Amino acid sequence: MLLQQTAAAEPTLETVLTEFFAGIVSAVPNVLSGMLFLVLAYVSIKLILALVRSILDRVYPEDQELIVDLMVVVVGVFLWFGAALAVLKIVGLGDVAASLGTAAGFIGLGIAFALKEMIADTVAGIYLLRDPDFNVGDTVETASVTGTIRRVDLRKTRIEGEDGDLIVLANRDVEKKWTQQSGTESGHEANPAS
Repeated sequence: MLLQQTAAAEPTLETVLTEFFAGIVSAVPNVLSGMLFLVLAYVSIKLILALVRSILDRVYPEDQELIVDLMVVVVGVFLWFGAALAVLKIVGLGDVAASLGTAAGFIGLGIAFALKEMIADTVAGIYLLRDPDFNVGDTVETASVTGTIRRVDLRKTRIEGEDGDLIVLANRDVEKKWTQQSGTESGHEANPAS
């Protein structure tokens, strides 16, 4: 008697296959909607990134193309992440999208904490690159170093010391306090950094 009840409770192969194919058929509209959204998102994101690059190219001169590239990448990452979460919501995985959004926030916080010095260097580098009084060829005093600026990148500043040595400093250290020496190539008087 128990064996008959167990056999009656087990679904047959035909029932399982019928439910499986019914699930696939009901998911097709959501998957098609998700694919259509992805195509529209791709076109939209490409247009937005081209617009952002165009605007930033007008703001920043050619020698600061690195800043433009960095900002375009950051905007692109946020747009694509948002599009991915939206696709998950459209195909019926809203709970997964919410979990991924929350997890990404915590991961982003952890990464920002781990890379805080690199982020500080990058932000300071943007300020130094935009500062009209801090140019290649100027003689400056900063972080116990006096010398001529040879190159300014997003993270590092290279200064040729008075003895001819090339000194590489983190931008966060340079940006804190620097003084331009009078009589430099650009003709500026000594000015402390703001």
